[in-house]
Amino acid sequence: MARYTGPVCKMCRREGQKLFLKGERCYSEKCSVDRRAYAPGQHGQGRKKPSEYALHLREKQKLRRIYGVLEAQFVRYFKAADAKKGITGDILMQTLERRLDNVVYRLGFARSRAEARQLVRHGHITVSGKKNDIPSYQVDEGEVIAIRAESKTNPIFAGLQEFLTKYKTPAWLELDFENIQGKVLHLPERSEIDVDVQEHLIVELY
Repeated sequence: MARYTGPVCKMCRREGQKLFLKGERCYSEKCSVDRRAYAPGQHGQGRKKPSEYALHLREKQKLRRIYGVLEAQFVRYFKAADAKKGITGDILMQTLERRLDNVVYRLGFARSRAEARQLVRHGHITVSGKKNDIPSYQVDEGEVIAIRAESKTNPIFAGLQEFLTKYKTPAWLELDFENIQGKVLHLPERSEIDVDVQEHLIVELY
């Protein structure tokens, strides 16, 4: 499966804001955006005012990078959203938010979406009792996302239960920290998705 393997902190600097791609590092003094708040590259500090097209493109790139989606897959998501009835931007955001790797991240089982994607790919996650190793799987209302019983003793989950006691999930998810599982109460509304992106610019771009 194709995926980006380059330096992720460079992505945040290019977009000019934290995309929270590196987990705990994003909240520490080591964060690259805090240390060097300008775009990477030789001319990063001397960039001219962006054109209208550049503003549209940056929003698309920002959203794609936040969810860790490659270009071809993002285009497929957009076309599917555009074909449905309703507000295309809202449907696109909902589709990205319903990805299994994102839900694992939103439930607090991982500190970043990249880490959540790895947990899913390695078979540590179940959906309604069945192992699911597809990060792009679209969760549905009523489904229960949990860590496999066999995986709970894995060192990577050490201290997770204690962390979850203080963790707050989005309103569309319900967290059971004692059993380390979560339930999809309803499909996410745009107002419940705390992603700082102007999706209408992405719609205009396409």
